[in-house]
Amino acid sequence: MVILGVILLIIGFVTGISILWTIGIVLLLIGLVLWVVGALGHAVGGRRHYY
Repeated sequence: MVILGVILLIIGFVTGISILWTIGIVLLLIGLVLWVVGALGHAVGGRRHYY
């Protein structure tokens, strides 16, 4: 989700499409929050591990 957010940020910046910029920021923030929560050892989505 973090990678998709960064890609959308770049595409939105280059093309000037503001909705892609906004969606990229939202996906980046959600991805970072889930990454931090998972790194702290909390279960994310009912799973403790990604596998």
